[in-house]
Amino acid sequence: MGMSLSKLTEKSNIWPWLLLAPLGIYMLIFFAVPLAEVAIMSFTEPKVSLANYQKVLTGALYQRVFLNTFMTAAFVTLCCLLVGYPLAYLMAHSKPRTAMLILLLVTMSFWTSFLVRTYSWMVLLGNNGPLVAFLQMIGFDKPPQLLFTRFSSTLAMVHILAPYMIMNIYTVMKKIDPALIRSAESLGAKGWSLFRHVYLPLTAPGIANGSVLVFVICLGFYVTPVLLGSPREQMVAGLIGHQIEEFLAFGLGSAMAMILLVVTLIILTIYHRRFGLDKLWGDRT
Repeated sequence: MGMSLSKLTEKSNIWPWLLLAPLGIYMLIFFAVPLAEVAIMSFTEPKVSLANYQKVLTGALYQRVFLNTFMTAAFVTLCCLLVGYPLAYLMAHSKPRTAMLILLLVTMSFWTSFLVRTYSWMVLLGNNGPLVAFLQMIGFDKPPQLLFTRFSSTLAMVHILAPYMIMNIYTVMKKIDPALIRSAESLGAKGWSLFRHVYLPLTAPGIANGSVLVFVICLGFYVTPVLLGSPREQMVAGLIGHQIEEFLAFGLGSAMAMILLVVTLIILTIYHRRFGLDKLWGDRT
């Protein structure tokens, strides 16, 4: 009896690993192996050395592109926060029907490919687009160049990434106990003071979640900055693609990719120590 119970327990312990095996094999083949190959190429192409990393870390061009990437990601994150926080607040404090309508409009962007949304912005901001036509109609003889600028790429990235910020903040706002707000009001907190000392700290986890998610995703954006942005204001992903496609510099591109990966992992590690990575996937208990 004891032997059969022991065997049953051993079998039950094996089942979770068997269920995880297909996912593990998939991650190994399509993630771990390609990542290892990129890491190896960064040291071995065109010859075994640290020259690729030295060139990336000391070259003025690569330093400027990395700085531009982080500044752009930070600015896009700030814009998403400025847009997303009021909208999330409106969703959290509206009537259920209104909140569902806003939620539907926000989530509709997830149903459309970001490539399609990028091409839509190309049409809207183009020289023959409706926005330029509107500026000419109200008196601008020579409307400013909108397409292929930092403005156009930033605007498109904010549009694509804002739903991530909105959903994170909205989820936290919906879980705030109204009794806490009423208690603060009964103690004299009103208006800006109530928001700054009570409501804002309660929503800080949602702000942190959304900001980290938007910032990390923005660091690796490729298509939108390449199609809409200025060639003089490249981001790292675009420069990696340029190095590989134009110069076949696989080692240099791999080194830039690995540096970007390390920076991203450092950001996620800091976030994990403060909040826990599980908060990014919706666990806010």
